[in-house]
Amino acid sequence: MTGRTRAVFTILLATGLAGAAPQDSGQASQKPAETSKTAAGAPSPPATYVGSETCGMCHEDIGKAYAKSPHAVVNEGDLHHMKGNGCESCHGPGSRHVETLMPTDIRNFETISPAQIDQTCLTCHRNQPTTSGRIEASHGHNAIACTQCHAIHGNSAETLVARKPADINAKCEGCHLDVKASFTQPFGHRLPQLAMTCVDCHNPHGSFKPGLMRLTAANEPGCLRCHSQYRGPFPVEHAPVRDEGCTACHMPHGSANAKMLIRANVAQVCLECHSNLPTVPRPVLGVVPPAFHDLTSPRYQNCTICHQKIHGSYVDRDLLR
Repeated sequence: MTGRTRAVFTILLATGLAGAAPQDSGQASQKPAETSKTAAGAPSPPATYVGSETCGMCHEDIGKAYAKSPHAVVNEGDLHHMKGNGCESCHGPGSRHVETLMPTDIRNFETISPAQIDQTCLTCHRNQPTTSGRIEASHGHNAIACTQCHAIHGNSAETLVARKPADINAKCEGCHLDVKASFTQPFGHRLPQLAMTCVDCHNPHGSFKPGLMRLTAANEPGCLRCHSQYRGPFPVEHAPVRDEGCTACHMPHGSANAKMLIRANVAQVCLECHSNLPTVPRPVLGVVPPAFHDLTSPRYQNCTICHQKIHGSYVDRDLLR
């Protein structure tokens, strides 16, 4: 090695290799990443919109169905500046997906979580009355996504939102098999006969009441929409009707007992609350004589023979009339 070569080698060793030597293990692990980033150059630009027509070139069947669905208004109008980009209003910009044809390069509803699906749908449907409380309702908490009930690419309004009683009930019964079985009991609402549907009583998107129960005028129980004769207001109220609602005495879906009662006969229902409760000036109920109501006598075994206005009375504090 000549003197000049030795001098160059010494300079390289002192500058290049010494400068590249890591001071600690942390820098050693970071250096290759920095080099790779430099070699790769600037990060790739974000995906851009390519238009629904481009999507339809590969997804032809879906594109034709989407063009006939209610969601096509996004593609045809100027909603959220998505005119012509209706597919990408839900799936996100598709330029990268077009280049790679990889399902991971676009929002794929078959792989994302139910919460992410709901977030996508609520981008447009957030302030609609039907979705009030959607995130806090039981369907949302149980990871039931919007797409489990709605066919987003449906080619008609009937496909997107079930309208026929048989279709509505079939969707609900797909998960609620125990409720479906309760309608086969001798006394129940006429849902199997398609005289009504599940959504007549329940709001599947959310409700302020337990069980997603619908409300009617003045935030009253939804039962009163059909059974308006029990609505009131009554000057003399029956406390369970006001505090617990109809289900305090009735099975809402179906029962083996007449009037869909929770017990086999009326007296058993009443005695759940009115069992040996003393009143002034005499005890009203009891099972041992000389109580006024001797329940060993058939005369007193049907409370509603005398207390006819059990939902509330306009004139009598004992609900006799």
